[in-house]
Order: sequence, then structure tokens, then C-alpha cells
Amino acid sequence: MRLVRQSHINAANGVRTSAPKGARGTARPAPTGPQPTVRPRRAAARTALTLLAATALATACSAPAPKDIKPAAGQQAAAKLRQEQRAHAAAVKRWGLPKAPLPAPPAPAKKPHIDTRDGFEVDDHEGLPPVFTTIPTKDKVVFLTIDDGAEKDPAFLRMMSELKIPYTAFLSDYLVKEDYGYFKKMQAAGVSLNNHTLHHRFMPGLSYAAQKREICGMQDVIEKRYGKRPTLFRPPFGNYNEDTLRAAKACGIKAAPLWNEEVFVDRWEYREWDRDLRPGDIVLSHFRGKEDWEGTMPDMVRRFLKLITDKGYAVARLEDYL
Repeated sequence: MRLVRQSHINAANGVRTSAPKGARGTARPAPTGPQPTVRPRRAAARTALTLLAATALATACSAPAPKDIKPAAGQQAAAKLRQEQRAHAAAVKRWGLPKAPLPAPPAPAKKPHIDTRDGFEVDDHEGLPPVFTTIPTKDKVVFLTIDDGAEKDPAFLRMMSELKIPYTAFLSDYLVKEDYGYFKKMQAAGVSLNNHTLHHRFMPGLSYAAQKREICGMQDVIEKRYGKRPTLFRPPFGNYNEDTLRAAKACGIKAAPLWNEEVFVDRWEYREWDRDLRPGDIVLSHFRGKEDWEGTMPDMVRRFLKLITDKGYAVARLEDYL
């Protein structure tokens, strides 16, 4: 019997079916009922990938954001600078300054050479601490120095700290001993504490031995109370003789800065004939309050800052130039 390969088309669904090759007899007709639809493999694979992607996206969206992501170092520095600028502007306003103080230039990489000012020498000054009123510099800066320690105004400490104004203190023990802690806070804020003798006496009227006791005794006090022996000494009233400087050297003093201007609550006084500031001038003031002045130490600082800022000067740290 001849094998016949037959093809049939299911009229119901249009599916062509063929009799299996090698089958005997007449091929069975294709089923006439509805047939299940079979998806191709590629479509199934795409569907699976789509489901996986959707699941991953949903998981990512529902996961909490990382908490340990920090801004870059540059962003942190910029944010810190903006915060400091806002705080400084607020301090300027709070302390009643008409203008913000000018920023000081960086400390010089090479310290200027300091000599005794002409006319301020003693007879045999060779090898003794230099006495000067101005630092040789082209920087448009002045240096604020404050003497003795009579007034201990907490508002002054806050003002200088918030405005970041550097200054140098020259202390006498007979006044400081009323409250060593006040000057400890000053030191913690970065202020250098230096020697202004034990009792603020007129030094040229004392013997060499008495002058040495005044100076070395104050060195001992500052070392005991504040941990460091100073290298700067200012003679009381600005008066000294050769014995003063010899005694100062024997006590470890390296320099004796005086001043070119003095500022009070209500006025300025000048050493120079033209009554003007010069780059590098040392300015003197005192720890005084309403008992001695018609105002407070913050009032004095306002007068000081107004003048130097109006003239284009900044306040620098004296020790950075010595």
C-alpha cells in the first residue's frame, strides 16, 4: 500500500497539520476544537527580563537612602567659609562697628630684622634687647598691645574673640593676681601674655638687683600661672636705663617693644609730629574701664578699629613679625 503524506487545514483555526513522516494508513484529521496558544521562546525571555527589571526598580525605589554619604572636602570647606563669614558679619553688627575690620595679610615667611630705634639706645646697647616702636614692614598693618591688667571685662574677651582681633598683653602681677583665671581665658584664645614687671615701678629709679627682681619675678609668675616664660618685656611708663635692659636680658627677654600711638576711649595720642599711622606701628592701650575712662574697653576697641579701618589698616599679631 502506498504511503500518502497528507496535509490538512483546520478550518476553525487555520492551522496546517501534516501527517507524521513514516506513519501508516491515512493521516488522522486535525482536531477541530480551539487550540492553546504557544508563545515563542524569545517573547517569553523578554517578558522574564522585563519582570526582573521592574522588580529591581521597585526594590531600589523602596530602599532607604544611604545615610553615610558626605559632601566632598571642597564643599565642606566652602560651607565652613560661608558660615564663618556670616558669623563675622553678625559680630560686626552686634558690637556696633560701622565697618568690618580688614583682614590681616599672612604672617611673613621671613621675620624682619629688628633694631633699636634711633634715639632710644642706652650707652652700651650692644647685645641688649632692642627697643622699638614700629616693626619694619611694608604690610599695611598695626599691632595692638594692652598693658597692666587692672580691668577684667568679660565683654572685652567676647568682643575680641568674636571679631578675631589679635592683640598682645603686657601684665603686672600686682593687678593680675586679683583674677589669674581671666588672663588664662585670654591665653586660651591665642593671646600672648608678656612681662610688665611685678609692681609697675619706675625702673630707672631702682638698682640693677631690684630691677632684676621685678622682671625675673614676673617671668616666674607667668611661667607658673600660664606655663611659659615670655620673651617680650615692656618697661612701666616706657622708662628704662641700661640696667633695665641688662636685667631683662638676664631674665630671658629678647625684645622690648614700646609704642608709636596710644588709644583711649575718647582720643588717640601720637609720638610722631604728623599724628598719623605708619605701616608696622605698635599701638598701646590699657586694661581700663569706667573707673578710669569715660567708657569701657569695648568702647576703646571701637574707636581703635574705626580709625585704622578708615585708613585702610588691618590688625596683625605682633609675635608673627618677631
